[in-house]
Amino acid sequence: MSSLKLWGTIVNTATVILGSSFGLLIKFLLSRVSGGFKEKGKAFGAALSDTLMKGLALCTLAIGAAGAIKTENHLILILSITIGGIIGTLLDLDKLLNLLGAKIEARTKGKDGSVSQGFVSASLLFCVGAMTIIGALNSGISSDHQMLYTKSILDLISSTVLAASLGFGVLLSAVFVFVFQGTITLLAGLLAPLLSAAVITEMTAAGSVLIIGLAFNLLGVSKIKIMNYLPAMFIPILLCMIM
Repeated sequence: MSSLKLWGTIVNTATVILGSSFGLLIKFLLSRVSGGFKEKGKAFGAALSDTLMKGLALCTLAIGAAGAIKTENHLILILSITIGGIIGTLLDLDKLLNLLGAKIEARTKGKDGSVSQGFVSASLLFCVGAMTIIGALNSGISSDHQMLYTKSILDLISSTVLAASLGFGVLLSAVFVFVFQGTITLLAGLLAPLLSAAVITEMTAAGSVLIIGLAFNLLGVSKIKIMNYLPAMFIPILLCMIM
């Protein structure tokens, strides 16, 4: 029965793996092509990579801004980011992720860019938003996977572009997608009463602020430790009960 409930998440995870693999293949082929033209090829490869990265960052910024302005209570948003940031800093989530990324990069001999950056970027984009939460709840409560199927198509395209730009870390985000959505699905019966429309709106807004921060990192404007703010996404569940 649990496997049936998780089917939407399984499909979504598979599309992230498929899209990421295709994106990595594109990245590999581009590196081969540019490498065959010596200095001019290398310059072109670097320019193309920078163009893809900046374009991705601008799209990420637009997605984050669109979600953040939907907040209906700015105080909840501010408190969520503040409290979430404190919790994340105490747990030092960013350091834990970077340690994991460093180990993976060491095994891949550091040839694929920042694993941590790719993982964080993809995980946030794939798991922040009302479609993720509502889709996972629908799967858990009524085994209705339609919303997650729709999300899977979007993530297939996004993961291809992300992996072509950011590398192997995007593929690893499939694990986060499975764990995050799967947990919501399996706990749907318990979480549904807590996740009202207002709560989902504020969770999405908080997550969207993190996406804006992520966009600034991708643009090279800042070096915000985004993972240290991840708990902020869940703070609205508590704040909406008392405010």
